[in-house]
Amino acid sequence: MPEAFKNLINARTVALAARHLHRAWPDFDAGRFEQLAGSGLAGLEMKARAMQIASALQDCLPGRFEQAAQVVEAALAPPGEPETEGLTGWVIWSLGEWVARCVAAQPGELHRGLQCLHALTQRFSAEFAIRPLLRDHPAEVWPVIGHWAEDPIPAVRRLASEGSRPRLPWGLRLQALVRDPSPAFPVLLLLQDDPDDAVRRSVANHLNDIGKDHPALLAGWLADHLPDAPAPRRQLLRHASRTLIKAGDPRVLSAWGLGERFRGEVSLAITPDSVSVGGEISLQVTLQSTARTAQALVVDYAVQHVGARGERAPKVFKGWNLELAAGETRTLVKRHSLRPITTRRYHPGWHPVSLRVNGLSVAEGGFELRLAG
Repeated sequence: MPEAFKNLINARTVALAARHLHRAWPDFDAGRFEQLAGSGLAGLEMKARAMQIASALQDCLPGRFEQAAQVVEAALAPPGEPETEGLTGWVIWSLGEWVARCVAAQPGELHRGLQCLHALTQRFSAEFAIRPLLRDHPAEVWPVIGHWAEDPIPAVRRLASEGSRPRLPWGLRLQALVRDPSPAFPVLLLLQDDPDDAVRRSVANHLNDIGKDHPALLAGWLADHLPDAPAPRRQLLRHASRTLIKAGDPRVLSAWGLGERFRGEVSLAITPDSVSVGGEISLQVTLQSTARTAQALVVDYAVQHVGARGERAPKVFKGWNLELAAGETRTLVKRHSLRPITTRRYHPGWHPVSLRVNGLSVAEGGFELRLAG
């Protein structure tokens, strides 16, 4: 089996951090730090490991933030160098959390804390740490984020977008931006044509977040920025549209030329019609065009999962993007796994399946799900 993701933060992470911090500040009590940071580490999940190391940093670094920040910055690895050369990698999550806690306790250190995050994000990412600062001090932090969006270092530009996402996975949800995402628009506008692919991916995910709560805003962004867009921006905007395309939002589908109902015949076959949890089904879709011109199609399918109390909730899965020529018949096949995953538990019962073409339901089917054994 593959190594558990949580083990990316481990005893070696702690030992290397102790070594580098002691090198930068000989009074650093490396033994105490390793004891505090490493106690019971193997039994903790990933975020809990990062938080425990942050608590150990609070206990062992100098109490005066300016001195402590200088120690941390002196212990950092040169950007791009491995963790044997200084602080870098997953320990940066803990260091960012330490900065956020220090600023929460000493708000007067906000700008020094932002300087420290600028250095940390070049070694991993400070996308989690910036969020409580942005929540608590928006008037002071937004101008800094604006400057970061023009920074010559791609990792810093990425932080400007990623750190201000309304719904960053694993991160603090920024409810003010969920309600009104417009403060981020100047940053996104500046970065959507960034030369760095990682920066553009962050912008795409940020816009996708916005679309979940404000579909009309994303549709408006597409109307303003999709026409005559260069290829990298088109790719970015398509990725930003993924949730609303799967949801069949007519404005977003129309922006991509996918708003028309399919002209033709559709069949859906699902085999087997009864399957155990842990197995898989096969979906066979046949599209027969009756149109006189080619059709751009997004073909997805929704499975009505059965809940613990027998209720059903739909989950849309990505199928195919294609262009079907005039009069063409095409058969598509996809395997759908029913193995349990951490974000989904399966329950027995009839699971209806709806095939969607350009956001509209065009065929129905289903399968009976049984408990294994």
